Amino acid sequence: MSNVTDPSAAGACLGTAGPAGSARPHAQVSPRNRGFLVVVALPATPRSVPRLRRLAHEVARGHRLSEAAEEALTVIVSELGTNVVLHSGSTEMQVMFEIDATSLTVGVRDCGHWRQRPAPRCESADMDAAFGRGLALVDAYSVETTVLRSAEGTLVRSVIAL
Repeated sequence: MSNVTDPSAAGACLGTAGPAGSARPHAQVSPRNRGFLVVVALPATPRSVPRLRRLAHEVARGHRLSEAAEEALTVIVSELGTNVVLHSGSTEMQVMFEIDATSLTVGVRDCGHWRQRPAPRCESADMDAAFGRGLALVDAYSVETTVLRSAEGTLVRSVIAL
């Protein structure tokens, strides 16, 4: 992971993202001249993760991204969405996609509280664990990953080179 910080203000937590638990995601698209931007608010439930994968597929196909970029995007939104559902305690998440000529940036924000591991990672003992490799996968698929933690929640941003 490229950068982990704990600023006092990582931004407002989903304040304008849409109603919590809404059945349909709230999406906002910015003008093309600033890059493509989609912001989606979803409940932090297991059902939202496949929805994020479908949205990632639509974004990749709609912008004629390579198969490698589509795979990276799909893995990243799956892992980050799953982390929100399993570990944040947040009731919803906000996912942002922004694309320009050279990169695609994915941001996932929650309103939960960062939970440190109860014990340091032990590679040999963790090797057979069923999960726990999400951020390592995100980092492997991206050229830059940042984690911003605050009292209002966590924002993870990942940049995919195109």
